[in-house]
Amino acid sequence: MIWTAFIALIIIFLALDLGVFNRKAHVIKTKEAAIWTTVWVSFALAFSGAIYLLFQHELVENPTGLTPSNATLKYITGYLIELSLSIDNVFVIAIIFSSFNIPSKYQHRVLFWGILGAVVFRGLMILFGVALINKFEWIIYVFGAFLLYTAYKMLRSNGEEDFNPKDSKVYRWVRKFFAVTHHTEGDKFFIRKMGKRMATPLFLALIVIELTDVLFALDSIPAILAITADPFLVFSSNILAILGLRSMYFLISRMLEKFRYINYSLVAILTFVGLKMIFSHHIEIPEWASLAVIAVALLGGVLASVYIKQPLPEEDLPPADDPHLPS
Repeated sequence: MIWTAFIALIIIFLALDLGVFNRKAHVIKTKEAAIWTTVWVSFALAFSGAIYLLFQHELVENPTGLTPSNATLKYITGYLIELSLSIDNVFVIAIIFSSFNIPSKYQHRVLFWGILGAVVFRGLMILFGVALINKFEWIIYVFGAFLLYTAYKMLRSNGEEDFNPKDSKVYRWVRKFFAVTHHTEGDKFFIRKMGKRMATPLFLALIVIELTDVLFALDSIPAILAITADPFLVFSSNILAILGLRSMYFLISRMLEKFRYINYSLVAILTFVGLKMIFSHHIEIPEWASLAVIAVALLGGVLASVYIKQPLPEEDLPPADDPHLPS
């Protein structure tokens, strides 16, 4: 009953989003993006009150015997993990839109359908992941090691790894099945040209974003499973973070350069969560401590990005014999 009600609520939100608030394609301005980001984050945090009541009145299955307070803390912690890891998606989505020359006014439509697909795929992956942990306890060590490896790769790349969507296998695979036009035709994913059905760049961007999100889910879902294996807590925190990703994209994508150190925050979070999974049967970390570590990591990345000045490239430095330099 609760699952049905939650999914119905998500469907209503999505219908209002595309059918009412964004019925007409338009460029999402920074102010509008900030308002909607605030709305989504506020709703997700307010939903923690619903979590408390659901567990207090035993309206949701509780196989692990969580108290209402503990369930609420686990939900908030899981939500913050998913929200922080979604920042990495923003960087990739920005590259995809740029690569396929998607006009700003149609980007929301692509993200809408992309996130709708992500809700379905992540729901299946969450159920599969929870089932694995419940059936094979040792799988938690595999998930933990995978998160540590992901953190290591992220640290090595330092956010500078080149990604060209047009070089991806997904792009080449789509082109095998569909004729592709190189120009957008309004907000259409497909058009008919000379009697032939052709995919537009919007459809190509949608497919690449969709499958890229599946790859990101391989990191984020094990991360939240380190906090709790309760299916409803994992699903609700994950989906609400994903729903806020659209407005967050339009807000953060314009400030990517300002948050150049946030990558280290994600490395710290993945490392912490990976170690927590590996030592979960030996060390019990309170939920408030996990929440504090994640919050400090995110705040540290933001503050470092704001206050640490980026060094000038060598070509922009003044010559050593510059008369204006102090002797």
